Amino acid sequence: MLLHCAHARFDASNATVQKALQLLKDERLVVGRAGAAVTVREHRQWTVRPAAYMAPAAPGEPYRWVTESSQGGAGARSELLEVAEVVPPADVADALGLAMGGTALLRGQLLLTDDEPVELVKSYYPLDVARDTAIATRRRIKGGTPTLLADLGHPPRLTVDKVSARVPTQEQYRALRLPSNLPVLRTLRVVYSDDERPIEASVLVKAGHLYELRYEFTAD
Repeated sequence: MLLHCAHARFDASNATVQKALQLLKDERLVVGRAGAAVTVREHRQWTVRPAAYMAPAAPGEPYRWVTESSQGGAGARSELLEVAEVVPPADVADALGLAMGGTALLRGQLLLTDDEPVELVKSYYPLDVARDTAIATRRRIKGGTPTLLADLGHPPRLTVDKVSARVPTQEQYRALRLPSNLPVLRTLRVVYSDDERPIEASVLVKAGHLYELRYEFTAD
């Protein structure tokens, strides 16, 4: 259907139309299957409400991201990639108040919707908060880290996001299966507990063409 309309409306050659369709497929804006017509995706963007993910999950409930992402009928899940003590990126180290060369506990995850990778998350924790806890183990944390941190006596009180558009790294390009020449949305999220102590700093990377971020504010 799209191929026929493009020929009729723009008088374009078959090669030009096929190249345009491939670009749309790469950007996941259309869906094409063998033996079937190319169609526009029903949902081309996910609207993300960061504030909805930060509260600890209720007892017995999954991580809030899974709950929120599944509301539209999509199958959401996370895949744990790595757990290790590392020297974090400079902006993360600064956010956590680490000395130069200081280490933090890293948990790296890939978030998927309907088995499609949508977000790469690297969360860093001060060692005195995370060491010898479930955060340092290579398994999923029931209810997510906000619930565990609250149980450990570090309830999340304030979250600060810094969002920027970036050229993807090779790791991000591969993990998110990105088409070429498209930016990613990079969020540095810092979570503070009592006495304004930073207890988590996360780098969240999303494909820029698949997401919009929704922030809600109330007047003072």
